[in-house]
Amino acid sequence: MNSITDVAGIRVGHVQRVGEGWLSGVTVVLPPVGTVGSVDVRGGGPGTHETDALDPTTLVSTVDAVVLTGGSAFGLASAGGAQLWCEEQGRGFAVPGTVVPIVPAAAIFDLGRGGDVKARPGADMGYQAAAAAFASGDHAVVERGNVGAGTGAVVARGQYKGGIGTSSITLDGGVIVGAIAVVNALGSPVFSATGPQPSAGPGVPPQGLNTTLVVVATNAALDVAECRRTASAGHAGLARALDPSHTLADGDTVFALATGAVVLDRSTEQARQVSLITLQSAAAEAVRLAILDGVGAAESVSTAAGEFPAFRPAGE
Repeated sequence: MNSITDVAGIRVGHVQRVGEGWLSGVTVVLPPVGTVGSVDVRGGGPGTHETDALDPTTLVSTVDAVVLTGGSAFGLASAGGAQLWCEEQGRGFAVPGTVVPIVPAAAIFDLGRGGDVKARPGADMGYQAAAAAFASGDHAVVERGNVGAGTGAVVARGQYKGGIGTSSITLDGGVIVGAIAVVNALGSPVFSATGPQPSAGPGVPPQGLNTTLVVVATNAALDVAECRRTASAGHAGLARALDPSHTLADGDTVFALATGAVVLDRSTEQARQVSLITLQSAAAEAVRLAILDGVGAAESVSTAAGEFPAFRPAGE
């Protein structure tokens, strides 16, 4: 399906509100129990929650859900709802009397795009998105465009409509690498060498704040440090797809999840390195494709609705 859900066990749920001042939402990526995860934050203006818990030196190596949300830092409250849903399902780090779900989150800036600056996601939307992800089932089609966390997304100061995009790449040996992106970037999409050029010129301030959020998932068996390197590789794809990227006005964040279903060739040190380099190169390309898919899907939907004509020049 050319989607992150091509990775067995990965599920995606969207919840959004549009109208009456609202133009925002939440997307939850729900992996199988026991999935290893990490993160790499490169943007200068990140809005994140529980990302420190994904460092390779910390206690817990697994991730129970990843929340991508609108609402800037206020929207991070939606992670509490996803965490509550996970606790009710018994998903999390076992402690006396309950579990503590590990639910990292990151937010895009979309405040006020629907008209009401106080219309932003909360715990209820996070809970609903987690439940929707679970209910979707394995290998479900992922809705793209202006849904979930991509509902209020724009790109290049409104020259393009941003949104949700996804992709996947299959490697030899049955390894699959998928990505999902929420594209709300300051920079312009780079479709080709002769495609759209950067719109950020000297002395031109950004309009509001921005951010591109990505989750990379693979069915390979990786440890936390290898997941961290995979997340880092994902940023290469982000930089190839958006120019400029990782600016002070972006909170660019890439999560990486490894379900562990396929064992990589580690028979020798050289084989191990080749396996990881191949996987991480695919992660970069999957991220690039997911970002461009997010812009293209949003433009297609918006054009059909009579809004945000595709690739319109600024000011039109």
